[in-house]
Amino acid sequence: MPYQVTVVNWQQAKQQLKTVREKVFVCEYRIPYDVEFDRHDRKAHHVLVTEENCNEPIATGRITNQGEISRIAVVISKRKTPAGRQVIETLLGIARNNNLKEVYINSSLDAVDYFARHHFIPVGAVFMEAGLPRQRMVCSLSKIDFKRFYLSH
Repeated sequence: MPYQVTVVNWQQAKQQLKTVREKVFVCEYRIPYDVEFDRHDRKAHHVLVTEENCNEPIATGRITNQGEISRIAVVISKRKTPAGRQVIETLLGIARNNNLKEVYINSSLDAVDYFARHHFIPVGAVFMEAGLPRQRMVCSLSKIDFKRFYLSH
């Protein structure tokens, strides 16, 4: 199924972004609502992936001006599709367009190998965030070939 990948701001797409994150983080992962939605939402750059034919939100993620990639969420029925990769690629494109030198993500332990395959390097010790073990992963944007990325507005 074709997807529409869009860069949005919080005020513009708040309800669609919340729909995906509530399904994934609040309901599925049991992250408290007040932890999931924080002060960074208003200032971050958000990516929203919707199904083209019905405009249903299926994936999202955000990046701060400091280069923190976070809140990557894909609804369970779409996790074997390219939606999550499209979110990450678009977030990396935003970082490049904002002249960031590197980005980082506080990865769940089961995703460390995935990010390592995409030029992210573990930094520091494993730590707890919202009751879940995390590993900070850093990626220099000079390591990534941006010719294959598509950024839609």
